[in-house]
Amino acid sequence: MSHALQSRTEPRSALDADAVRAAYRRWAGVYDAVFGGVSAFGRRRAVVAVNALPGARVLEVGVGTGLALPHYSRAKRITGIDLSDEMLARARERVAEQSLGHVEALQVMDAEATCFADAAFDIAVAMFVASVVPHPRRLLAEMRRVVRPGGHILLVNHFAAERGPRWWAERALAPASRALGWHPDFAMDALFAPEDRAHAHATAVPPFGLFTLVRLAN
Repeated sequence: MSHALQSRTEPRSALDADAVRAAYRRWAGVYDAVFGGVSAFGRRRAVVAVNALPGARVLEVGVGTGLALPHYSRAKRITGIDLSDEMLARARERVAEQSLGHVEALQVMDAEATCFADAAFDIAVAMFVASVVPHPRRLLAEMRRVVRPGGHILLVNHFAAERGPRWWAERALAPASRALGWHPDFAMDALFAPEDRAHAHATAVPPFGLFTLVRLAN
């Protein structure tokens, strides 16, 4: 990859696991109020897609405070993982308060190196996670590993514009990545190798097409 192309596709400020934990420790108490509304369309669209797919065993990577959990079909069996204890504590409260019996487990785990066996799930979904993890392609590789052949992988994320005013604005915000806990300048090519991108089905979702739902067959 040329230096010019690399500078346009790779996030400027790397996020390590400690930075992610620290960011979401700060955000846990207000995450639903601050981000719940703007992310709701993407979450709902992803869950609708999951519910329509065959297979009951679902892994939600980066489950956070569990905003999506009430919306899954009760025929699905949901396992959620997250790096943040504080976010998972909120998710557990939600499960208890709403009697979400289809949620089988909520565990602290690194999304890039889970403890699950190969092909343990029918579907893996990651909502607003790819621009948070230190190594996005490791995330995708791990999701592929834990989903059975013929299963499905779904991701919802903000991807940086490839040109125009929004590209410049996102680049300007990039130095704040560690404080925000995500990369405003996150490029699709940081997550998908060319062969993956060629087979990915991407759909813009509201508001304003700011987020994208991507589906991949495993």
